[in-house]
Amino acid sequence: MNKPLLAALSTLAIAGAGVAPAVAAPQAAPKAAAVTVDFAGIVSLSNCSGSVIRFPNSTDTAPALVMTNGHCLETGFPEPGEVITGQSSSRTFGLLNSAGTKVATLRANQVVYSTMTDTDVTIYRTTTTYAAIKSAYGISPLTVSATHPTAGTAIKVVSGYWKTIYSCSIDGFVYRLKEGDWTWKDSVRYTSACNTIGGTSGSPVIDTSTGQVVAVNNTGNEDGETCTENNPCEVSENGTVTVREGINYAEETYNIPACFTSANVLALSASTCTLPKP
Repeated sequence: MNKPLLAALSTLAIAGAGVAPAVAAPQAAPKAAAVTVDFAGIVSLSNCSGSVIRFPNSTDTAPALVMTNGHCLETGFPEPGEVITGQSSSRTFGLLNSAGTKVATLRANQVVYSTMTDTDVTIYRTTTTYAAIKSAYGISPLTVSATHPTAGTAIKVVSGYWKTIYSCSIDGFVYRLKEGDWTWKDSVRYTSACNTIGGTSGSPVIDTSTGQVVAVNNTGNEDGETCTENNPCEVSENGTVTVREGINYAEETYNIPACFTSANVLALSASTCTLPKP
């Protein structure tokens, strides 16, 4: 995992397409212009990164949500098969502006959802709303796309902990990504330029053509080992195992919006929600 920084140190101690023109000759559709990706709406945690997120149908008056990794949960890594919902929390997050300057401290009052099964995500509910954050600091949340990402898409991984932005592309998707006791489904594999490190865990992965979040950064193969902690391996549908030393990964987020109401209430029983249930 691009694990929480303190965990990383202890481990070291141990070992858009446009519309085609209406002309006779076929022409390529123009590429969508890249949007500006900066630190606005990004948060820093004590040992990880994260972001203030909303879903396409979230209302401005809904409680603001913060997304990071499941393995960044303050009470420790969720066990394989474990799903945590409605857990009290008073965790704080440093809210950054576009320049990466901390402008406020947000506070959680609940872990709405957290798991390391099939995906690696924690979503916190804060004590404020999107409208209040916008009014006080001029900062809007990042929108989580409800559409599966596409291979070849240019992306940026934005770390609030390090105040660093990594730029690369989606190289492809992994049927199963296995690391230690955990297994994640349909993971995003980056091209090599996104050399994320400990502390970048939980960073949003942003599609530069839309500005929307398509995944949450979570791990990378550090030492070339096979399927061990900090050395995830790729497992194909037919069981073939591939190790890519130095390559990093993220977990898709497109399936999360279907599990929340417009008031940002978790709705795991919704017919279209495919997130793991408790």
